[in-house]
Amino acid sequence: MASSFPLSSATAHKEIYDQLRQVAETFPTAPSLIGLPCSRHPDGWCTFTNGVVSAMVIKKHLTAHATDVFLTTFPKSGTTWLKALLYSTLHRGADELAEHSPHQLVPFLESQVFVKDQIPDLSSLPAPRLLMTHIPSQSLPDSVATSGCKVVYLCRNPKDCFVSLWHFWNKFMTWDIDEAHRQFCDGVSQFGPFWEHVLGYWRWHVERPSQVLFLTYEELAADTLGQLRRLAEFVGCPFTVEEIKHGVDRKIVEACTMENLSRLEVNRSGTIDIVDSVVANNTFFRRGVVGDWRNHMTPEMARRIDEITESKLGAVGQSMSSINFAYNHHPDGWYTFPKGLASAMVIKSHLTARTTGVFIVTFPKSDTT
Repeated sequence: MASSFPLSSATAHKEIYDQLRQVAETFPTAPSLIGLPCSRHPDGWCTFTNGVVSAMVIKKHLTAHATDVFLTTFPKSGTTWLKALLYSTLHRGADELAEHSPHQLVPFLESQVFVKDQIPDLSSLPAPRLLMTHIPSQSLPDSVATSGCKVVYLCRNPKDCFVSLWHFWNKFMTWDIDEAHRQFCDGVSQFGPFWEHVLGYWRWHVERPSQVLFLTYEELAADTLGQLRRLAEFVGCPFTVEEIKHGVDRKIVEACTMENLSRLEVNRSGTIDIVDSVVANNTFFRRGVVGDWRNHMTPEMARRIDEITESKLGAVGQSMSSINFAYNHHPDGWYTFPKGLASAMVIKSHLTARTTGVFIVTFPKSDTT
């Protein structure tokens, strides 16, 4: 069945929205994005003004439950994929994806649920409620932290994230890549700056790792099955030995690949409502390839983002700066993180095998331990 979110029966609360719109009018304006007005939220981020208002409504009127699972991402960080994987995991199958977009099954709180002056009653949704948002951590309802509910944050290489954002908005209007890059680096993007968005959830993960799972798109792409099992266990819905034996988890991974999702008729010709617009489902699908930024950005553009990333994320300490968002490509045709690539070349040159040696070789997450 489609999303059970009670959107059609949601009660309009125009007075509440109007009051918060008046409050938002007092906020500093931000440079427009794709020609639309933006506001700076007091918590330090910016987005389209209607998104700021919706975030304030959610802050005041959404109460998290201990059994909830919040999916959180910066825009264009693998959101569609994460929705499909986790929804299918909780429902133990991907059948509903054949008829409904992942954004119908798990709608965005700020652009599909709390919109058009509506404040829906979500208390009737069955547990666990799967809720999705781009809202930065510091602006979520207080109950998200205090309830102890699960939060899954998916982060992506900022260069790939930027290129995906640029491609997405160019489906609606022409957006010069140099101007888009300048705004992204200046922190002017939906729910940006990017780096502060990442840091907010990273710090929360460090403080409360049992509540907040911090996952990178690159990890998910490299070992989708292993990360799906990790996600399932984290949200309290681990795959049983019997389910693994019968390939339940593998079937979900296969059904949720970008290739398979993008070929479904609902995602080829269907639409969803985003705020006041009707958006084609196919606009949410592109390549999803790690490292695709190399095909679109100049070395200077990439260097600028790298410099900001090192400056913003490196200052937090080794734990955060050690996260490498991008893989390097070895001449022999395989990928891994830059440090791993360098180590492999050192081993190649300086380790001499003996006839009595025993090499244990595995692919990651293949029962190595």
